[in-house]
Amino acid sequence: MKPKNQRLVLVVLALVAVIGAVLLAMSAMRDQAAFFYAPGDVARKGLPLDRAVRIGGMVRQGSIQRHPDGVTIDFVVGDETQATIPVRFAGITPDLFRENSGVVAEGRFQPDGRFVASEILAKHDENYMPPRLGPQGQHKTETLE
Repeated sequence: MKPKNQRLVLVVLALVAVIGAVLLAMSAMRDQAAFFYAPGDVARKGLPLDRAVRIGGMVRQGSIQRHPDGVTIDFVVGDETQATIPVRFAGITPDLFRENSGVVAEGRFQPDGRFVASEILAKHDENYMPPRLGPQGQHKTETLE
């Protein structure tokens, strides 16, 4: 085979390999992709029952109910459109999770409209200060007595 033809065959094989790798990566990521919905989006478009999704909004005041098992909670997520989504989560909640606070939950909708979360991420505003830090980021001194 001529050197010119060898180079052409190598270039074609390299392109096929790259395209194959991209298609495999996209196929693997399709199952991991989670779409983000606000409660108003769900009210307008309906429940996406066929895939894992993320919802986001504010935890409604007075909506957190803890179950006797100690790990399962029910709460309601709402947004500025006054649409709400009931959520159930079994697990340990983040420290910043509380009423009137932002939350992003990943999971699946049930046919009855409840969202069963597999993961919860609590959001904070830009003024958040970790509890161990005082004003201007100075560490508080703690004494053990």
